[in-house]
Amino acid sequence: QVQLVESGGGLVQPGGSLRLSCSATGFTGGRYGFAWYRRAPGKEREVVASIGWDDRVTYWTDSVKGRFTMSRDNAKTTVYLRMNSLKPEDTAVYFCMMHLGGSDFWGQGTQVTVSS
Repeated sequence: QVQLVESGGGLVQPGGSLRLSCSATGFTGGRYGFAWYRRAPGKEREVVASIGWDDRVTYWTDSVKGRFTMSRDNAKTTVYLRMNSLKPEDTAVYFCMMHLGGSDFWGQGTQVTVSS
């Protein structure tokens, strides 16, 4: 069974940085992609960035362009979200999603709080 485990969230001051990690286990083979989503208090969940099998990254949220960087390791089983110049409006629970074999698998989420 596919499992995703996120880490790296926490409390950071405005202007600070964090790096989120998401490790996927419980699968063998296939072509798959990942995405980072977030859900801010009182708002709908939104997709932040995604990476395809070909390592092409798309940033879906305009407000993170130029500040966030999504990447993954050579084994293609761990993805990262490097977040720089964090703002209070980036405060949210961040979720990792893996799309494999027509199904979506989700992590438990990690809280990111940007506050002074």
